[in-house]
Amino acid sequence: MNAGRVTDTGGRVAQAFAAALAARRSPTVRQRLRLAGLRGVGAFYPKPAQGGAPRSLLLIRPDHLGDVLFLTPALQALRRALPQTRITLLAGPWGAEAMCGNPDLDAVEICQFPGFERRPKASALAPYRLLLATARKLRAGRYDAAAVLRFDHWWGAWLAAAAGIPRRIGYDRPETRPFLTERVAYRPGRHEVLQNATLLAALASGIDAAPGPTHFAVAGADRAWVTARLAAQGLDPAGKLVAIHPGAGAAVKQWPPACWAEVVRRLTEITGAQLVLTGGPSERALTAAVTAAATFGDGVRPQGLLDFAGSTTLGQLAALYERCALVLGSDSGPLHLAVAVGAPTIHLYGPVPAAKFGPWGDPARQVVLASSWSCVPCDRLDWAPDVVAQHACMAAILPDDVIRAARALLG
Repeated sequence: MNAGRVTDTGGRVAQAFAAALAARRSPTVRQRLRLAGLRGVGAFYPKPAQGGAPRSLLLIRPDHLGDVLFLTPALQALRRALPQTRITLLAGPWGAEAMCGNPDLDAVEICQFPGFERRPKASALAPYRLLLATARKLRAGRYDAAAVLRFDHWWGAWLAAAAGIPRRIGYDRPETRPFLTERVAYRPGRHEVLQNATLLAALASGIDAAPGPTHFAVAGADRAWVTARLAAQGLDPAGKLVAIHPGAGAAVKQWPPACWAEVVRRLTEITGAQLVLTGGPSERALTAAVTAAATFGDGVRPQGLLDFAGSTTLGQLAALYERCALVLGSDSGPLHLAVAVGAPTIHLYGPVPAAKFGPWGDPARQVVLASSWSCVPCDRLDWAPDVVAQHACMAAILPDDVIRAARALLG
């Protein structure tokens, strides 16, 4: 079968499929129509029998920082087992920086994966146009195998098929099944690090499915930047540094700023640690709210409290966390970054299951504090802004518990 003709036909089907989906309002009808459409489109792509170690491998990981870091243990095992294989990661711009300098990859390619941009899509047809355009570019890579690392990512599985990659491995899910040549069982509730390792171990014999720690390559220039920045603030280079990252990727995962403010005040009084708040550019208002609420009764700001929100690159943030005696925060990518550079951490969990997405490391150094609400974890993050206050499970975590855990880790 001619691969170019398959792609063109799939494109026409994709456009009709997207138009039909856009015309339907019922989520149930949309899901059924989508699954039927995916099966129909998938039938156009050949599924030749494949075997042996791949010469050129494409890993498709559309997710954000934490999920990309969860791939690093399996990636390390993959590189050890397949030293001659050219390994390329296809990631979103929001996750690619986590792999900067990773020695286990030969290349990182960028894709604006639909549904992961955290903004409304341009049109119903836009994801399918992007899929076909990206598939044409990927054909130049002449990959002989692809692994789709997100369990439900039918777009990525379709992309691999449209790119003419003959061996396509992913999780055995109804949405992805039509495009895959090999399927691996996805076990609900198993940690994502183990899911990644199990999937990649199916590529060839000798790949270790028992992964080690997550890791991030900290650059010397970023360490130098942190040293200079702390010195410019007049901080004691030998002092105990504690970082708090109050933000999270979804509002329902955030702990109230007033609670973080209480932790700031008490840690300053009890430990004398130098505290720094971290966050992205969009989280400056949040860290400012924590700072404002943390002032003492006489209006004095806690000594040594700094706000670095929006002023660091990912590499500089990693270097900062590497210097810390402790990093605290809600479930978020930056907290997983702190784990990856070896910092002791305290993670606050509410709606997200820590069994699947918790810190991958020594429980004595990577502490999880979970909400006591009976509905936790619901694993739902898409509450509308006007009802988020009704799902305040994070507020059930007490500052006393956070302080107790912090004192134990700080010694």
